Amino acid sequence: MTKKRIAVIGGGVSGLSSIKCCVEEGLEPVCFERTDDIGGLWRFQENPEEGRASIYKSVIINTSKEMMCFSDYPIPDHYPNFMHNAQVLEYFRMYAKEFDLLKYIRFKTTVCSVKKQPDFATSGQWEVVTESEGKKEMNVFDGVMVCTGHHTNAHLPLESFPGIEKFKGQYFHSRDYKNPEGFTGKRVIIIGIGNSGGDLAVEISQTAKQVFLSTRRGAWILNRVGDYGYPADVLFSSRLTHFIWKICGQSLANKYLEKKINQRFDHEMFGLKPKHRALSQHPTVNDDLPNRIISGLVKVKGNVKEFTETAAIFEDGSREDDIDAVIFATGYSFDFPFLEDSVKVVKNKISLYKKVFPPNLERPTLAIIGLIQPLGAIMPISELQGRWATQVFKGLKTLPSQSEMMAEISKAQEEIDRSLTMRKTSDKPKLKNILQIPDYLKTVKIINKESLRNCPGIKGPKET
Repeated sequence: MTKKRIAVIGGGVSGLSSIKCCVEEGLEPVCFERTDDIGGLWRFQENPEEGRASIYKSVIINTSKEMMCFSDYPIPDHYPNFMHNAQVLEYFRMYAKEFDLLKYIRFKTTVCSVKKQPDFATSGQWEVVTESEGKKEMNVFDGVMVCTGHHTNAHLPLESFPGIEKFKGQYFHSRDYKNPEGFTGKRVIIIGIGNSGGDLAVEISQTAKQVFLSTRRGAWILNRVGDYGYPADVLFSSRLTHFIWKICGQSLANKYLEKKINQRFDHEMFGLKPKHRALSQHPTVNDDLPNRIISGLVKVKGNVKEFTETAAIFEDGSREDDIDAVIFATGYSFDFPFLEDSVKVVKNKISLYKKVFPPNLERPTLAIIGLIQPLGAIMPISELQGRWATQVFKGLKTLPSQSEMMAEISKAQEEIDRSLTMRKTSDKPKLKNILQIPDYLKTVKIINKESLRNCPGIKGPKET
C-alpha cells in the first residue's frame, strides 16, 4: 500500500515534532523550510530574513527544561533549568539527529501556494507549489501540516503614535534588536511590557543613561524561580494545582496568585499594577525588572500620547526630552499567504477546532500545528497536536460534523472572551489562542491515553 504523503511547512519546533509524528504513523513527510537550517524562532541571526520573528542574542527561554522537552527525548541533566537560546537550538538539533528527521527536510524551499485538488471533496488532496533556487515545482500531497507559528509579521503600530515621523532619533521593532552595544549613554524608550519589552528594558539599562518602559495598562510580572528554588512553571502547571484552582474558582485563584506575586514586589508601588486580574492575560516573565526599577535605571511610564523631534509626551502630561531611541516591543501578527481562502485569518484570528483543524473543509486533511500561546511551553502542545493530526490523516481518528465543530469553536471563544481582557487600546495584536496546558490536553480527548501519559505538559518528562 502506498504511503500517504504529508507536506509539513516549517522546520521549527512544531515542524520537527510533526515530521516525527508522521513517521511514527507510517506516513511520508516532506518538510519545506525556506531557510538553510532548523530551529525557527530559536535560531539567532544578526540579519534574519523577512516574515519571521527574530530573537536577541541574550534570550533565555521562559519555560523550564522539565516542562518544554519532548515526551520521548528528555533534555540532558547537565543543561540548566532555563536555557539560553543557543542551548535550546542545540537540543532541537539533538532531537532531529536522534530520530533522523533532517532527511525529510527540503531546505531553502519556499511554499508559494497550497490549493485544493479539483477532486478534493473525495480525495482530500492538496496541490503544493514550492520554489527553490528560482525554480518552481508542484507536488500533490494527501495532507498538509502548517507549522509556521504565530510570530510571523512584526506589529509596528506607528499610526497610534502621532509625531513619530518627525522624531529625529532611531525607532524600530524589537525584532531588529540584537544587543545593547549601541545604546551606551543614551536615553531610550521601550514601548510594550510583554516578555520582550521587559527583557530589553533590563538589558539596555545596563549601558544606557536612562530607560523608560512605556505601558498602557501595566502587567503582572512572574519570576522563573518559584518556591524553594523550583522552576515556577513546574509548580504552576501541575494537575494538582489546576484541580485546586478549579475547586476554588477563578476569583479566589486570582486573589491568591496576585498576593503571591506582590510578595516579591508591590506592583502598585512600582507603577506596574494592571487593571486586569492575574489570570486574565498572559503574564510577563522577568527576573530582574524590579531591581532595575528600584535602582532608578528603568522608569515606568504610561502610554505615549505623541512624539516631537526629540521628546515624548505621555498621556498623563509628563514629558521626557532628549530621547535618542524608541523600541517598539509590540508583538507580532500572523497570516498564511500561501493558503487559499478556505482558511482565513481575520484581525489576527482564525477559527480552528481544538486549535488545529479548520472546520469548513470537506475532508480533514489540513492541520495548523503550534498556533497557540500556552501559559507554559509550546513543545508538548505541538507534539500532541501532531499526534492527533497524523492519526486523523491516517483514518484512525475522526472529527465531529462541521456544525458540531463550529459550535465547539464558538463555545471556546466565549470562554476566552470571558476570561481575558481584550481592550481596543492594546499596544499589540491580541492572539486569542491563549490556553493553559493541562486544560487543553484534557480537552483533546481523541488522543489515546498513552499519548497523554507520555506528554510532559501532563506529568513531566521521563527520567533517564
